[in-house]
Amino acid sequence: MQIQWYPGHMHKASKEIKHALPDIDLLIEILDARIPFSSQNPMLAGLRGDKPTIRVLSKTDLADPELTREWQTYLEREQAVKTLAVTTQQPEKIKQIIDLCGKMLPEKTAANKVIRTMIMGIPNVGKSTIINVLAGRIIAKTGNEPAVTKHQQRINLGNNIVLSDTPGVLWPNVENRHSGYRLAVTGAIKDTAFQHDDIALYALDYLIQAYPKQIQQRYQLETLPDESQALLRAIGAKRGCLRGGGVVEMDKAAKLLLNELRAGTLGQITLETPAMIEVEMVELTAIREEKAAKKLLRKRR
Repeated sequence: MQIQWYPGHMHKASKEIKHALPDIDLLIEILDARIPFSSQNPMLAGLRGDKPTIRVLSKTDLADPELTREWQTYLEREQAVKTLAVTTQQPEKIKQIIDLCGKMLPEKTAANKVIRTMIMGIPNVGKSTIINVLAGRIIAKTGNEPAVTKHQQRINLGNNIVLSDTPGVLWPNVENRHSGYRLAVTGAIKDTAFQHDDIALYALDYLIQAYPKQIQQRYQLETLPDESQALLRAIGAKRGCLRGGGVVEMDKAAKLLLNELRAGTLGQITLETPAMIEVEMVELTAIREEKAAKKLLRKRR
């Protein structure tokens, strides 16, 4: 799936982030614990270098606890990266970010120098709530709709730590199609940018394999269909998403499923694992190589 939603302020924010990064000492990237890979900004991979980075896995109350721990281990294999798993209902744990900033830059802390940090994250990941907790006051506007913050701001957190906030940024091209779907499933992209049944069917393909009992129990299904379209139809029928003649309204059933998945009503669910991502990256490398070969062939003609 290709994302077709990239507001102009996101393009501007991406340019501003690139311009500001050389003056930043430490990065704080807020990730969605349900999609720790897909919610990473690929722009950072080429710009971060060995800059210390804290990856905060937010919304852990919605994610599979076992997989959250697995993701933390996986992410910390990268040089100069530490992780912290939080929910927006854990202010004391969120405040550990401030101490972690000092620990990751001991020379600056010992010399009583200002630590310049930058916080970033995809839309609707809980970034604004985390900023308000760190600042101890309402600084950033919060909301359930993607793209609430639209301008950068600088915030003094005390302890010689200055935080530069950035708007929630997506990127114009998500190479890994699976990441595009997962971003849509979790609500990082406005619903007007995709078809609900397409996204819901993708989610069900995964849930049938990874969390069958939770789906069966939630929708009180005697048997679980092994095909996503049949399952969505069964969910719609069970929940009364019907029109004349008892035909299931698939779009209505899809919206219901997505709303419950996003709210955590289905239980604690993580939509990707490190092992899955390793396979997808191999596939993506092959796709890139094929595209490069075709491009080279066209140039030679």
